[in-house]
Amino acid sequence: MKRLTSISCALSLLGATLFSCSETVKTRSHERFTDGWAFALTDTLDAYEADFDDSNWRVLNLPHDWAIEGDFSPENPSGVGGGALPGGMGWYRKTFHVSEEDLKGRVYLQFDGIYMNGAVFVNGIKEGQRPYGYSSVIYDVTPDLKPGNNVVAVKVDNTDQPNSRWYSGCGIYRNVLLTKTDNIRVAPWGTWIRTPLVNKAKADVLITTTICNSNPYGVDVDVHTVITDNNGIKVASEVGTLHVDAEGQADINQSIRIANPRLWDVDDPMLYTAHTTLKVGSTTLDNYDTPFGVRSFYFDPTNGFILNDRPLKLNGVCLHHDLGCLGAAINTRAIERQLQMMVEMGANAVRCTHNPPAPELLDLCDKMGLLVIDESFDMWRRPKTERDYARFFDEWHERDLTDLIRRDRNHPSIIAWSIGNEVLEQWDETSTQTEDAQQANIDVAMGRGAKNSASDQLSPGSLLTRQLVEIVRKADPTRPVTAGCNAAEPSNNLFKANALDLIGFNYHNDNFDSVPYLFKNKPFYVSESNSALMTRGYYKMPSTKTFIMPKDWMFSSDDPSVSCSSYDNCHVPWGSSHERTMIQVRDNNFISGQFVWTGFDYIGEPTPYKWPARSSYFGIVDLAGIPKDAYYLYQAEWQSEKTVLHVFPHWNWKPGEEVDLWCYYNNADEVELFINGKSKGVQSKNKNMLHAFWRVNFEAGECRVVSRKDGKQVAERIINTADRPAAIRLTPDRQKIHADGDDLCFVTVEVVDKDGNLCPNAQNLINFKVEGVAQIEGVDNGCPFSLERFKDDKRKAFYGKCMVVLRSNGKPGNARIVASSEGLKTSELTFNCLTDETY
Repeated sequence: MKRLTSISCALSLLGATLFSCSETVKTRSHERFTDGWAFALTDTLDAYEADFDDSNWRVLNLPHDWAIEGDFSPENPSGVGGGALPGGMGWYRKTFHVSEEDLKGRVYLQFDGIYMNGAVFVNGIKEGQRPYGYSSVIYDVTPDLKPGNNVVAVKVDNTDQPNSRWYSGCGIYRNVLLTKTDNIRVAPWGTWIRTPLVNKAKADVLITTTICNSNPYGVDVDVHTVITDNNGIKVASEVGTLHVDAEGQADINQSIRIANPRLWDVDDPMLYTAHTTLKVGSTTLDNYDTPFGVRSFYFDPTNGFILNDRPLKLNGVCLHHDLGCLGAAINTRAIERQLQMMVEMGANAVRCTHNPPAPELLDLCDKMGLLVIDESFDMWRRPKTERDYARFFDEWHERDLTDLIRRDRNHPSIIAWSIGNEVLEQWDETSTQTEDAQQANIDVAMGRGAKNSASDQLSPGSLLTRQLVEIVRKADPTRPVTAGCNAAEPSNNLFKANALDLIGFNYHNDNFDSVPYLFKNKPFYVSESNSALMTRGYYKMPSTKTFIMPKDWMFSSDDPSVSCSSYDNCHVPWGSSHERTMIQVRDNNFISGQFVWTGFDYIGEPTPYKWPARSSYFGIVDLAGIPKDAYYLYQAEWQSEKTVLHVFPHWNWKPGEEVDLWCYYNNADEVELFINGKSKGVQSKNKNMLHAFWRVNFEAGECRVVSRKDGKQVAERIINTADRPAAIRLTPDRQKIHADGDDLCFVTVEVVDKDGNLCPNAQNLINFKVEGVAQIEGVDNGCPFSLERFKDDKRKAFYGKCMVVLRSNGKPGNARIVASSEGLKTSELTFNCLTDETY
């Protein structure tokens, strides 16, 4: 079954107008099954029966995360490591209609993610239950349906906490699809496309299609496959015939050659589509579309990552799955905005940490040219927190891992499968198991109590590594298998298994140079780097001093500011500065690249602090989606198309106070600082220091920096000393959005003085009022220790800024937001919500 994403829909619909596989209409239908669900948060009801009265329940649309609607509390069982938000048990119910004609074929329900222990019932009959909250699951519900109205009920149980080292969310937090097919159809996730031969002249496309037959008789099926390019133009085709037994399934392999293929690449993410049509005689029974890309890649022990025959550094970031104030509830535009910001920063890769991602993220990476490491588990048999997935691992790991590979293996963006992150099976002995998820994060990162035997005999951890790698290779032998490891020695049980194709280190910068000698003929990349700590807008001087936080890894930091310096001078004991890792990766060809921990802040894991901190400090962008200063370091070094000149910090200090000024820049030889028109010197970065630096005494007025190349000015940046707060400035990410009920407008809110200068220390409470065809979806300010609710119509500014996220209500028209605060001039803006035809 193929989801209807914006990518596949556009290609399929366009392709249908340019070629014809059949004279009949398509029989496969998809419905996004997300509107009008009844919901109750309760652990006292069994609401699976079809005739259960849910008339008094709340009615909502999916995806939905009930935890993000709650209040922060240190008493919530998730703990601060899990975001300090509530868990519990919830029920969802929906009535839907099925015709007699539908029941002549098959009806599927697909749930892309339920956190966690999602049990699905149809008309009171249990279809199944999946403990792992990140697995997609498909149920053939046909036997339990009847003509007319039917009821699906879903029980979600996230009471048993802590079960995650970060915020998981609660509920049916990803999309749901209803698909109807004929009895003869392509199986769910039933195509597998690979390209064994790729060059500029030709590409051989091998397509395996699994066909199911639910009829009580065997049948010969003609399989027509047509490949179209991104304009819907037919480029190749193949027809084959397959016999499928009664109540059985069978595979057909088709090899199709594309002449002069346009290769999928980070700069040109070209997508083809394979249109599969099943016929018996002249009757069309099924149509199934699979987007894919044509590209070649491999990892080399000496030259790193090679894409389409050229070396390419993986400039990657790690991303957790939450979307800030939206919680875990998936929204395609919110994911797209995150990825767009990463691409504009210069990133070309994403590691999905530490669980299977939403399908929408992979669709977007395919479309945007982002490379992906698709990760399965954060733990295996040994738990990191007392109630985590380790309880279910033995029973479910093979099914969960196989389903992940089968669901995702047609995505050209995916370059490796990761079978785990910092699993405790790296060692023979560990002492990590705690109810405190935050302490577990530190214990795991430091390998607390970890020991390994000197024996050459394979440990249970090594044997399990081999088993997992075999599961992956059975489903997809075309991609390398890796794991994120924080034990960098060859004695690591995962390495001793000699089964991983890629060596991935989490941190351990001091060990990078030894990799070619200790892991001969093994490609290497930095699976997780830095864990640098920053609070947007907060600066701790002297900037030349490195602050290791926490000082002792067994304890959290007690700094009363609950903040971390936004100079690149603060990181965890096991981590590194951004600049250090960037230089190491740049200067060593054998290092394929790095994945920075993390691209965005995320809810939970507030290292180095505990309560009242409740979200992370690791991000290059804060939780509200506002860049920190390090964003511009990466933008200056990872890309050159956009000229960068970023000066920080602000220019509001005490008279005469000594201030360290930093500057990230590119496309220039030098930068010069002027304070109130007087030069404070010319500076240049070098290969070992990627920023310019001045130490000056503050005087109110104008701070101006000019960059030059060959003596000619390239760019100029001015920061003025701000007066007292006077007004509010609203800046939308887009002036128009889709009127589809899902699209979002992210509005950056700034407190400014009478001249429009940002007030860098403002904390004013901003109130929001929305009129027209939009509503407030969430508010945030990026403060990791704010205990304000995410679902609200107000927010305090944090270092002068906050964010309000507005959602289309599904109707076309204008939306108007008004922002007000006591003592400040009110601000408003209007944006448009347009239909697809007018967008």
